[in-house]
Amino acid sequence: MTPDDEKFLRRAVELANRAGASGERPFASLLVDADGAVLIEDHNTVVSDSDISAHPELKLARWAARELAPDVAATTTMFTSCQPCLMCATAIARSGLGRVVYALSAEQFEEVKPATPPLPPVRYEGPALFDEARQPIDSYY
Repeated sequence: MTPDDEKFLRRAVELANRAGASGERPFASLLVDADGAVLIEDHNTVVSDSDISAHPELKLARWAARELAPDVAATTTMFTSCQPCLMCATAIARSGLGRVVYALSAEQFEEVKPATPPLPPVRYEGPALFDEARQPIDSYY
């Protein structure tokens, strides 16, 4: 970890503190290019947007996929206050970002957050209608 990495990580934590103080969930991220310029920064807006997917890592990955050429995205670093969840990690991988540096690991987060009740299980059924379901896939690929 370089002194610049620590500087950008501290910025992510500062933004997370501001988000928490404003009533949002306390998470934030920034995306930095290869020259050390901040391209974009954001914080969690799950509460104000009433959107369960409004994580800062996901929002930055989506922005990068829309706004950056793949070769540029591959040279960026995302600095984030907490290790990305599986949803965000998948989006980061799909967006082609080159590196992620996080302050708090998922395990550390679980140790410090208030206990929450487990989510109810969701019942999945399938696969079904294979021949019909594969038609749009076959047509696309």
